[in-house]
Amino acid sequence: MEDPAAAGAGSSSTNSNGNGGGKGKQAAPKGREAFRSQRRESEGSVDCPTLEFEYGDADGHAAELSELYSYTENLEFTTNRRCFEEDFKTQVQGKEWLELEEDAQKAYVMGLLDRLEVVSRERRLKVARAVLYLAQGTFGECDSEVDVLHWSRYNCFLLYQMGTFSAFLELLHMEIDNSQACSSALRKPAISIADSTELRVLLSVMYLLVENIRLERETDSCRWRTARETFRTELSFSIHNEEPFALLLFSMVTKFCSGLAPHFPIKKVLLLLWKVVMQLLTKQDSLDIYNERDLFKTEEPATEEEEESAGDGERTLDGELDLLEQDPLVPPPPSQASPSAERVAFPKGLPWAPKVRQKDIEHFLEMSRNKFIGFTLGQDTDTLVGLPRPIHESVKTLKQHKYISIADVQIKNEEDLEKCPMSLIALLKILLAAAPTSKAKTDSINILADVLPEEMPITVLQSMKLGIDVNRHKEIIVKSISALLLLLLKHFKLNHIYQFEYVSQHLVFANCIPLILKFFNQNILSYITAKNSISVLDYPCCTIQDLPELTTESLEAGDNNQFCWRNLFSCINLLRLLNKLTKWKHSRTMMLVVFKSAPILKRALKVKQAMLQLYVLKLLKIQTKYLGRQWRKSNMKTMSAIYQKVRHRMNDDWAYGNDIDARPWDFQAEECTLRANIEAFNSRRYDKPQDSEFSPVDNCLQSVLGQRLDLPEDFHYSYELWLEREVFSQPICWEELLQNH
Repeated sequence: MEDPAAAGAGSSSTNSNGNGGGKGKQAAPKGREAFRSQRRESEGSVDCPTLEFEYGDADGHAAELSELYSYTENLEFTTNRRCFEEDFKTQVQGKEWLELEEDAQKAYVMGLLDRLEVVSRERRLKVARAVLYLAQGTFGECDSEVDVLHWSRYNCFLLYQMGTFSAFLELLHMEIDNSQACSSALRKPAISIADSTELRVLLSVMYLLVENIRLERETDSCRWRTARETFRTELSFSIHNEEPFALLLFSMVTKFCSGLAPHFPIKKVLLLLWKVVMQLLTKQDSLDIYNERDLFKTEEPATEEEEESAGDGERTLDGELDLLEQDPLVPPPPSQASPSAERVAFPKGLPWAPKVRQKDIEHFLEMSRNKFIGFTLGQDTDTLVGLPRPIHESVKTLKQHKYISIADVQIKNEEDLEKCPMSLIALLKILLAAAPTSKAKTDSINILADVLPEEMPITVLQSMKLGIDVNRHKEIIVKSISALLLLLLKHFKLNHIYQFEYVSQHLVFANCIPLILKFFNQNILSYITAKNSISVLDYPCCTIQDLPELTTESLEAGDNNQFCWRNLFSCINLLRLLNKLTKWKHSRTMMLVVFKSAPILKRALKVKQAMLQLYVLKLLKIQTKYLGRQWRKSNMKTMSAIYQKVRHRMNDDWAYGNDIDARPWDFQAEECTLRANIEAFNSRRYDKPQDSEFSPVDNCLQSVLGQRLDLPEDFHYSYELWLEREVFSQPICWEELLQNH
């Protein structure tokens, strides 16, 4: 996984004779190598200009809609329009859709939904395409892209209010359970876009409803705002078995990865799943604002991890983290200074206050007591008898900077409760298949079924177009999975720490860490500047403009954007995911070391974007103590950047410490202990108690009398005698019975 050229800059250097280097002339090559290493590191930062990237929940509205369709599907826009116009002419005479009053539009939509219930599969598909054309904005009657997007949103609210989502959900269940389609796809040697036609139409309509209704605008009417909240509630429960809609989509992902439904259009499923989770749950930017509250800058209690805090990121760096060319403590040049300010004061020291965990204080006192009085007092952090005055002052300072996260509180609550007697892996499988470094021959699943045409291209131009479409298809899948996993982990952690740890362990055991490193083991600069898009073929542009003649030169040129938004978004999401999995987990940090992640991550620093560089530096910081003195000596620029840009703990020894006492089995024990705590949590919260004296008593009359009991074979012979002896002849004390209940 490691690139030899990049590894040379970060590995321990030796002299030309292969020795470790000694005195005199032997030390010179070693010094020159260190200098060259630093120069290569410095020169690497000028490869890419500073990227004006704004991280958020998702890309722009038009971009999110255009990524729903592959370029292979463009011919179906015309098919959808034809199906609508044929149906519309039979119902409405002499008018177009945009000319109708709202009541007439509602009446027509109601008729469409009635015609969806026909038995004929072919007729049902035509009606579904007519609905899809409405959701796509009736582009045949529009003059500009803005008009298409406007009417798409208007029509989606109208369709939802008439019950379209529920109707299409019923059809989606039918298609998922269509065993004939599954068996047909399994028998075919090559699956194409034609095998998923019905599913793609249904999922496209549902995605357009979710995405358009999710978008909030200040000009939205009160009725639309109410519909949005109602829709969020409806998405929480499905018509079938009251299960969340997201669970149905997760089951589709699992079924696809198991090989039972290879014709599922997995890109559309993943995009819809991501947007549904985003619609039920708190938005990404809201989570970041919630997590950015700093214990040392406000009087509010800290409630989340320090990883997302303001001191770690964008706000303290003014959205810019120029790794090697900018010192945050040096005043800006006069051209950037405010003309009205006579003198600008710059704070001395680091731009954030350090934090201390309760365990750090306990560890410090344990070492001090062993040194000065020869015994320890466990977790007691208040008794300072026998310790010298400087230790008292140190403990006081540590306590002033103590940080208690909501995760610590939840773990403590679960420990107290323990004293009382009272489908994610499939996503990683798809992510692996979509990774740029994966080889097509080794992919265990086919993620290209919903992008490959029935007839393969025969010209160079067609091949180039399909190649761009395939690469774009993979990029969108990576984008949706990375955003979905990050969003789920953030919500699980806010809900309960052990839910977060449960999912995290599953991801780790499914090799998520080496998978992400495999993703970054490429030329990241090339990946984020990839031009796998053809703007004239993007929706809604392709629906209102005549397609210009494409040439190999125009396809190779691509667009003029500085970077690809979705690829940079995916890289940041994967880095944040890796940080969440490894934070305070020494065994997982050692995985980063074992898989030689340092040179891989260092190459990503060539991308000059503040947020991406920050999370790379975080990952380098947690493993520096395991990389050795020589690595730190050869990478002083990186060490300096970590010191300036990343928050540290009060007694953090990341820059100089060597964890020589750590042994592999210590890390394994840490993971096993966590697993035991998770299983205890799950058993307490979710498992049904069986044969326990603490099980709840069933006092429901219908439930008790409705239970089937195994009776002896000859019971019916003595049934009347048993009733007389056990029931009728026994006195009943009603007052005592009432008192006992």
